[in-house]
Amino acid sequence: MAPFAPGPLIGIAHGSLRVTIAPQAGGRIAQINYDGIDHLVGYQEDNTAMIAWGSYPMLPWAGRIRHGRFGFQDREYQLPLNMGAHAIHGVGFAMPWKVEAHESHAVELSLALPEDERWPFGGTAHQRIEAGEGWLKMDLSVRAGQHPMPAVIGWHPWFRKPEQFHFSPSSIYPRDHEGIATLPLADPPPGPWDDCFINHEPVTLRRAGQQLRLSSNCTHWVVYDATSFATCVEPQSGPGDAFNLEPTLVLPGEMLRRRFLIEWGET
Repeated sequence: MAPFAPGPLIGIAHGSLRVTIAPQAGGRIAQINYDGIDHLVGYQEDNTAMIAWGSYPMLPWAGRIRHGRFGFQDREYQLPLNMGAHAIHGVGFAMPWKVEAHESHAVELSLALPEDERWPFGGTAHQRIEAGEGWLKMDLSVRAGQHPMPAVIGWHPWFRKPEQFHFSPSSIYPRDHEGIATLPLADPPPGPWDDCFINHEPVTLRRAGQQLRLSSNCTHWVVYDATSFATCVEPQSGPGDAFNLEPTLVLPGEMLRRRFLIEWGET
């Protein structure tokens, strides 16, 4: 995947929490710093791929769409392939977002989704990122325009490798030989993982003397912890390849919306 510089940065803060946002680089959070500790893998000279740093919104789909193909309302669609043989993580993380409002503790961003070969349905996206006393709250949504559309939304944070990681999912979407999520659900195996799970409990990371508690109204969580330097914990509204497995329909003018909360506590 091509190099992707962060561009101009803006910041929000509250107490010990400092959050840097890169609107031009897919509306992503470039860094989260709490009490002097950076928690995200950042953009560096040896880490420039747009998929591999910060915490970015995934929309209007999350994870891989098998071979970029899916059927919707009696038509077949082909999305551009951006991860080998598949289309991954939507279009929002690779597009510049517009800053709609910027306060000392919060920022609101918007994106007009394309209506072309990248994404044939149009629509809009919105996110609000807010810093509070020991917490960071993210709100993400997509709204259909004139056309009904399938949609999955979520977040892809690249957390620096935690010293401890507590995750108790109830089930997993098994991956096939192409690394794509499948049904039926199964019991979770031991890690390391690059998988989508059903999870209803907060996830806890401990690192550098700090504890991060992650919670969301998403029930689908992807965990990628196969690298030595990072663990990705990704709440999303549906599984990978959802357009072929479990499509969510968003009608014209309707919205799909989810929340993601990070809280700091005692270790």
